[in-house]
Amino acid sequence: MIKKIFKFFDRLEDRVRKHLSSHPIIYALISGVAVVSFWRGVWETSDILGLHPLTSLTIGIVLLMGTGVFVFNFIGNQIIISGLKGEKKVEEKTIEEINGEEQKLDKIYRKLEKIEGEIEEINNDKS
Repeated sequence: MIKKIFKFFDRLEDRVRKHLSSHPIIYALISGVAVVSFWRGVWETSDILGLHPLTSLTIGIVLLMGTGVFVFNFIGNQIIISGLKGEKKVEEKTIEEINGEEQKLDKIYRKLEKIEGEIEEINNDKS
């Protein structure tokens, strides 16, 4: 029974996400209301249970760290990866560095287009 419920919500999520992805402002509004409503419920429940703020903080940190969400949510993968690579933040980069990266990306894009064309030629020859 529980598997069916999870499967239902998984499929529902996929359909809703697919539809709302093409309407980012509406998606953001719905998501914002949902997040605020969720946290309001958590807050009110903590008040009803009479949890002290430090107890709530401790429980929250333990749960977030235990699930691996703490670092991901508050820092994000991109910052961690750029830190491990020793990259500068975008606002710290010079115009020359940004232009150099742009040129590298453009070169990669052209190579990908060339490879794509070659693959299409191979596929056309097979047909």
